[in-house]
Amino acid sequence: MLDFLLSSDAIMALLTLTFLEIILGIDNIVFISIAANKLPENQRSKATNIGLLLAMVQRIVLLFFVSFLISLNEPFYTIETEWLHIGLSWQALILFGGGLFLIYKSTSEIREKVETPSHDEDTVKQKNIKSFQQAITQILIIDFIFSIDSILTAVGMTNGLHENHNYNLMLMIIAVVISIAVMIGFANPIRKFIDTHPSIQMLGLAFLILIGFMLVTEAAHLSHTEFFGRSVGAIPKGYLYFAIAFSLFVEFLNYRISKKNK
Repeated sequence: MLDFLLSSDAIMALLTLTFLEIILGIDNIVFISIAANKLPENQRSKATNIGLLLAMVQRIVLLFFVSFLISLNEPFYTIETEWLHIGLSWQALILFGGGLFLIYKSTSEIREKVETPSHDEDTVKQKNIKSFQQAITQILIIDFIFSIDSILTAVGMTNGLHENHNYNLMLMIIAVVISIAVMIGFANPIRKFIDTHPSIQMLGLAFLILIGFMLVTEAAHLSHTEFFGRSVGAIPKGYLYFAIAFSLFVEFLNYRISKKNK
C-alpha cells in the first residue's frame, strides 16, 4: 500500500482531493459557525470543533459504505438492443447517479450564490437552538448534507487509481482527515480568504461539474456501454488534474495583477 500512496498518481489525487475537500468545507464551516453562535460564548468553540470532528466521522463511515457498493462491479442486468449495449452493475449506477447529482448540485449552488448568496445562511439562522444538544443535532444534519458532495468528489478523484478498492478507500480517508484537520486549525483564515476571493469557491464548484461529467462517462465505460457498436472510453484523470491546475494558475495570476494594481 505504501508504494501506491507514494506514487505520483496517488500524490496528485491526494493534493487535488484535499484542496477540493477544503473548498467544499467552507460552507460547512460557515453553517456550523452560525449554529454554534446561538450558544453561550464559552460553548461556541467546543461546538464548532465537535461539529467538524463529527463531519469527519460521518464522511469516513459513508466512504466505507459507498466503497463497498462500488466494489460490486459484476453486471446484474444487461440491456441489449440493435444500437445499445449496457451491462448494469451497482458500481456503474452509483457512479452515474453520483455524477448527475454533482452536476445538478454544483450548477444549483453556483446559481444560488450569484442570485441569493445569503439564502442558506438565513435558513440556518432561523433555526431555534436553545441548548448544546440541539446545536450538535443541527450540526449533524448540516454535516450530512455537505458529506454527500464530499464523498462523491472523493470517489470521482480516486476511482480506478488502483485495482484494490481498499487502497483507493485509504487514500480518500487520508484526504478527508487532512482536510478536516486543516479546517479545525485554520477555519477563520480560510474563511476570510474565501470571502475576499469568492472566485476560488466558484472554481471549486466548477471543478465539481467536471468531476460529475467524468463520473458519468466512467460509469458508461465500466458498464461496457456501446452506442451503435462504439464503446465509451474512460477520461484519463490527468486531463482533470491539468484543468484544475491551469485554472488555479490563471486565478493566481489574476490575484497578483489585482494586488499589484491596488
